[in-house]
Amino acid sequence: MNKLFKTSLVALAVATSATVATAQDVTIRVHHFLSQKAPLHSKFLVPFAESVDKASEGRIKIEIFDSMSLGGRPGDLYDQAVDGAVEAVLTLPGYTSGRFNRVEVFELPFMMQDAKATSGALYDLVESELQDGELEETKILASWVHGPGVIHSEEPIASLEDLAGKEMRGPTRLVTDLLGELGATPVGMPLPKIPENLSKGVISGAVIPWEVVPAIKLQELVSNHTEITGDRALYTAAFVLAMNWDAYEDMPEDLQAILDAETGKALSLFAAETMVSADAGGRGTAESNNIIQLDQAEVDRWIEASQPVYDRWVARASDEGFDGQAAIDQARELIAANQ
Repeated sequence: MNKLFKTSLVALAVATSATVATAQDVTIRVHHFLSQKAPLHSKFLVPFAESVDKASEGRIKIEIFDSMSLGGRPGDLYDQAVDGAVEAVLTLPGYTSGRFNRVEVFELPFMMQDAKATSGALYDLVESELQDGELEETKILASWVHGPGVIHSEEPIASLEDLAGKEMRGPTRLVTDLLGELGATPVGMPLPKIPENLSKGVISGAVIPWEVVPAIKLQELVSNHTEITGDRALYTAAFVLAMNWDAYEDMPEDLQAILDAETGKALSLFAAETMVSADAGGRGTAESNNIIQLDQAEVDRWIEASQPVYDRWVARASDEGFDGQAAIDQARELIAANQ
């Protein structure tokens, strides 16, 4: 074997080895609708990406694309993961109305007592039933809910009567249904649309948790904020970090194992903790505004007024082929088990 041929073989072997090593590396693009200032971006996704990078010794790279920068609307995100337009998305199942009926049970009014316990309950249901059910089109890396929903409005809302006729933004089908039962005129829209529609007078208020307020400067757009007291939240909304199945299954088994170890229930609880921790900071930005706390007697009136939302949800569940009341009972048991 001449020296030139031998050198060529060595070079080919090195090149082939490098190609194989490179082929084992994985890039996961995560697309979402929030801004870089939102806690779920800066305090959840960024640390998550760093943790995965460290655990995989750089072999799994997570690239985060905020503010719908890869195109589409927030309601398109889940299908972007299903279709493989991106490897993963962070989104609300509720942005796709009527598609994820079992997930909705945790979004029923006054269902949530504690965001972390409810997030644990949601992930338990995903793992035991929904991953192979209505969420089977994607691999769910994490699922959680945000902290207590708060009413933010131009005019003060201190009673049910104060909501009458007010155009109030809600994020999901159940929340807009609730707002209607409470006397408001509900307007469904994703989070990024709130500032523009408040400025134009299309809506006179919105319901979101405190943690998102600074990201959209809501404290500068309204002067009043209404909190629910007691051990029940007005509402919450479910989130998922969902991955395209082909992208996951194409990963080498050792990298799948690493990603599995970095996701799941622990990541779900971290997401919930991130959002709840950010609630205090969000509330702090509005301290110079009028913060109203409803007393228990008034809250009881709101709870009573919300009952038709439950009735309709149970009826829709029957149409979808499952027992709605049993699902409600199961959700409450799961929440209690995660307290």
